[in-house]
Amino acid sequence: MNPDVLVYGAYGHTGQFVVTEILSRGLTPVLAGRNPAALAKMGLQHPTLDIRAAAVNDLDALDSAMGGVGVVVNCAGPFLDTGLPMAAASIRAGAHYLDISAEQAAVQQIYRAYDKTHDDIEGTLIPATAFYGGLADLLATTATSGWEATDTIDIAIGIDRWWPTPGTRETGRRNTATRLVVDHGVLTSAPAPAPVREWVFQGSLGRQRMIASPFSEIVAIARHLNVSTVRTYLTTSALDDVRNAHTAAPTAVDTTGRSAQQFVVEVLARRGTAQRRISAAGQDIYAVSAPLVAEAADRLLNRRANDVRGATTLGEAFDARDFLEALSATHLTLKYE
Repeated sequence: MNPDVLVYGAYGHTGQFVVTEILSRGLTPVLAGRNPAALAKMGLQHPTLDIRAAAVNDLDALDSAMGGVGVVVNCAGPFLDTGLPMAAASIRAGAHYLDISAEQAAVQQIYRAYDKTHDDIEGTLIPATAFYGGLADLLATTATSGWEATDTIDIAIGIDRWWPTPGTRETGRRNTATRLVVDHGVLTSAPAPAPVREWVFQGSLGRQRMIASPFSEIVAIARHLNVSTVRTYLTTSALDDVRNAHTAAPTAVDTTGRSAQQFVVEVLARRGTAQRRISAAGQDIYAVSAPLVAEAADRLLNRRANDVRGATTLGEAFDARDFLEALSATHLTLKYE
């Protein structure tokens, strides 16, 4: 398979992290997106890389842009608008598809359109291969390994500050779909008003006030794990940051371009009287999406994935614990209980 990786939305905040991470792995990114001027500007920083502009509603341009690539990484949200067109173009090109969506509805669109039971699909499609969605799915899959069924999975996302990008704000405006949780083993509407609770994190975050905030990890986990109840909670202070129109965008504090933002994601799984806890901590939720999606692309290109065709999740497509451990040397600090 061709080792080139098309990064759609390469000039965006997270897209730039993805391009850098792909280059660091010896793979060749193709710079793509909807904005020719932004692509040309980015091309000045990467004069040896191919540039391909295409709008998601221009099928001919999309098909031309994807010629000869092995993996497509969609970093251009809102994914309710870009997910299905980009996934379809990837399939037509014979390439694998990855995206970084936190949007439940966008992920479900791809699951429904490209169910893994379709024999005519050659590639693998993994939406939500990012901090929101993929990371919690990997942690939950690891925590429940060996269990045929799980009673509850609680996911706590601790963020000391959230400096939202313009893309995050636009996605929030666009994403008005009803949020989902898992109750009695099925996806159902999240309770309203959103429940509030306390969570004691390991490390510096300590005790935090949390609010139920289901992201794309809910639908990913429900797709392949046999679990009765799944809930996600986010630090209320982080949600307040996003809701505040005056909160600034991220500012780089190191040579990699990361902000000072610190995060920890903890998963607590219970089966009867048994419980397991696993956590992943790191810096900058946007930056850490890059190694997650690049690791998936690398494994797909080098045939280090489970034999799953069609739409699936990170936890189902790969050995979840091995995937996390591969990122622990540089990007994540893992703790197991």
